Amino acid sequence: MTTLKKRLQDDLTAAIRARDELRSATLRLTLSAVTSAEVAGKVKRELTDDEVLQVLQGEAKKRRDAAEAFAQAGRAQSAERERAEGALLAEYLPQQLTDEELAAIVAAAVAESGASGPQGMGAVMKIVRPQVDGVAEGGRVAAAVKAALTSGQ
Repeated sequence: MTTLKKRLQDDLTAAIRARDELRSATLRLTLSAVTSAEVAGKVKRELTDDEVLQVLQGEAKKRRDAAEAFAQAGRAQSAERERAEGALLAEYLPQQLTDEELAAIVAAAVAESGASGPQGMGAVMKIVRPQVDGVAEGGRVAAAVKAALTSGQ
């Protein structure tokens, strides 16, 4: 069984051979982030696939944030490059939940917790978080929970 890190390394080698500058640069930066995570702390260790996935999600979020910042600053070319890198990283991430799937999970959690109003946010998030971890970004989840709690009043 190949690990996610091994897949990234193999894809980097293929990208270099194919002279795919965007893919090779993106994968180099991502593998660098994985290596940094491995040597963080007191003892160097090999990351599990789940931990590598977390690093990938962090890198993808950085690309989205940077693309947004570049777009707001009027730097369309840089924003496009960040979006392309983000799309490339998305190939390695699990399929994200649709808004409808997320809303259904949140609605079930609201019903289960019996929460109402903004003060119930923590209770609902506690139920939702394990179900959506890795397949929905935290900001999206929080916004969906907040919307469900405020519309339910």
